[in-house]
Amino acid sequence: MTARIYRPSKPATQSGMGKTKLWRLEYTPESARTIEPLMGWTSSGDMKSQIKLTFDTREEAVAYCERNGIAYRVEEPQELKRRIVSYSDNFRNNRLAPWTH
Repeated sequence: MTARIYRPSKPATQSGMGKTKLWRLEYTPESARTIEPLMGWTSSGDMKSQIKLTFDTREEAVAYCERNGIAYRVEEPQELKRRIVSYSDNFRNNRLAPWTH
């Protein structure tokens, strides 16, 4: 079973960057989920899919995997590109497109 080490991205429904600084270790599923015939719920016999560990740094997560003999895959985060715009830029004289209502 392999583990996935990544840093979670910002949720689309939130504007803040909370809980995106920590690194997370999750196990990849060994088997596919099955549909329970009576109620129609999805279930899995894979108990390690419920484990989610957090670490302060990527190196701590990698060291944990190496210390416990866990195969791992590290996914580097994509840096956020922020465009800084101000409200007054809407009314500049040298705009590319003219301001309209």
